[in-house]
Amino acid sequence: MSTSIQETELAHRVASALTGIQPGLSVGELRTLPGGHSGLTYSVTAGDGRYVVKAVPPGQRAVGRNDVLRQARVLSALAGSPVPVPGVAAVDETQPAWFAMDFAAGEALEPVLDDPEVPPATARARMLEIAHVLRRLHETDVDAPGLDAPPPLGAAGELERWSRTLHAVPAELRPGGEELLARLTEDVPADLPSVLLHGDFRLGNVLCVEERAVAVVDWEIWSVGDPRIDLGWFLLFADHRNFPDLGRAVTGLPTEDELLAVYLDGAPALPAMDWFRALGRMKMAAIMGHNLRRHREGKHHDPDQERLPPTIAAMISTARDLLG
Repeated sequence: MSTSIQETELAHRVASALTGIQPGLSVGELRTLPGGHSGLTYSVTAGDGRYVVKAVPPGQRAVGRNDVLRQARVLSALAGSPVPVPGVAAVDETQPAWFAMDFAAGEALEPVLDDPEVPPATARARMLEIAHVLRRLHETDVDAPGLDAPPPLGAAGELERWSRTLHAVPAELRPGGEELLARLTEDVPADLPSVLLHGDFRLGNVLCVEERAVAVVDWEIWSVGDPRIDLGWFLLFADHRNFPDLGRAVTGLPTEDELLAVYLDGAPALPAMDWFRALGRMKMAAIMGHNLRRHREGKHHDPDQERLPPTIAAMISTARDLLG
């Protein structure tokens, strides 16, 4: 079956579901939303409403990042909670599965990486705001009805997972990577009680209006595990110097210590944060190295990937520095 035929069938299923919610609504065409890295993502109007549809790609299995029903589960479990998320409007488990969620207006921009530039005062306020949001996410009940959370992933499991990714990157693209992995492995911290993890929590995945966070999006790799896994990743985006040749200086962004203080909200400091900050840098080096390798092998042509080597090297070097 051709992709166009499958998209036509998906459009029919979406229209049928949305008109089932409110009979008589006029449903528009599915329009591809740019920027998605998993599954198929569309926008669609229904009456005065607008929705985002996420669907399993034709011919692919609903696993990993393509498991859209898993994404719908976590959004439904967080509905009405202190964590802002888009509302789930419809779920269709018939394969290829899809779900529709409310379209949340706003900007999801990394101040030090993305265009257009965010005014410094706004960037600072947004970062402090989502530090509060991350705390509220980590206070969510992992036994919430319908969440069906996976087994917890601790520090050792997260390290093993991303070590495999980094090892798949040619050695010349990850200078010092083996030493970093060895040092991370020799001193894995004991796990804290497990919480609900976003997996890629940062301003680039939080829609904001002015200084207010209105929706945390992109839940493809959510899991349950040590809260410091999310924290170590989030803190990485507070300083443009972590991204040589890529980042821009933004005046007045919160420091990592400021963000941690907001997250903790008076609670005791978390142990071994330097290890998790180093882990976050290793993960970024692995992701960038993977993308650069794919470009150089001709699997995904993107000349912009050639800007990554200085940042990959810096991620590995500063991670080793953090470990002492």
